[in-house]
Amino acid sequence: MDHTNQTWTQTFILAGFTPTGVLRHLAIFGTLCIYLLTLAGNLFIIVLVQADSGLSTPMYFFISVLSFLELWYVSTTVPTLLHTLLHGHSSIPSAACFVQLYVFHSLGMTECYLLGVMALDRYLAICRPLHYHALMSRQVQLWLAGATWVAGFSAALVPASLTASLPYCLKEVAHYFCDLAPLMRLACMDTSWHAQVHGAVIGVATGCNFVLILGLYGGIMTAVLKLPSAASRAKAFSTCSSHMTVVALFYASAFTVYVGSPRNRSEGTDKLIALVYALLTPFLNPILYSLRNKEVKEAVKRVSAKIRTSLREA
Repeated sequence: MDHTNQTWTQTFILAGFTPTGVLRHLAIFGTLCIYLLTLAGNLFIIVLVQADSGLSTPMYFFISVLSFLELWYVSTTVPTLLHTLLHGHSSIPSAACFVQLYVFHSLGMTECYLLGVMALDRYLAICRPLHYHALMSRQVQLWLAGATWVAGFSAALVPASLTASLPYCLKEVAHYFCDLAPLMRLACMDTSWHAQVHGAVIGVATGCNFVLILGLYGGIMTAVLKLPSAASRAKAFSTCSSHMTVVALFYASAFTVYVGSPRNRSEGTDKLIALVYALLTPFLNPILYSLRNKEVKEAVKRVSAKIRTSLREA
């Protein structure tokens, strides 16, 4: 594209999804329900972990941190998704667009690191049970949780700042939120180098984390298979199966979108895949990690009993 035709775009237009008729109403209703249930489920986990001393373990601490992250993660994109479903093509100021891009990728990178920390926690609990509480002290938990946020928000600076510095000639973003590949398609210049840098930064950060998680779970599997009873093996596997499910969903969809050239994918593909890691995964996390967990069910009973006792005494 000719650089002499460059113009500074003050606003972008989010194309979003364009269903019509009954399908549009169903999409709005379904998205709103999933969003509200996601907020309620993750808030429930945070409150329950704080309210019940039986859940005062490193595993549930990290799950509550993940739930807190998911509240912000899903709230970064769903409002613009709902807005485009309600009103069609929606304008967004360029500054707000780049802020959304940065926050979304910061939270996504933070989740990548947090999933790695959660795998490390399960590895220490199963493979180093005698030293687990010493290795995973409260101070270590806080340090690891804080480090994931710092690392995530730092790593996202590179792709977000490079994308924000591009000259743009087009305005319509083929997505329901501001993301890397759809924005780069609007630039007045060849963005192959930018795509390679984005892929390298995101690929190295998430790839190393993914390899770490695979290695840790390899060690866990080896240790679990050596347990003497089938009941103990089943219990150990049950504490890890939810985490492995979320890792598979999150990493498979994220790698598809962010590792590789955006030119190899047709327009509109990114926003469909984004629904998996930006909407479906935050919705499933409370269910997979906690709501079907026996310890959580017992905690709900204890907290409910406390509330009933308090109401009677009042």
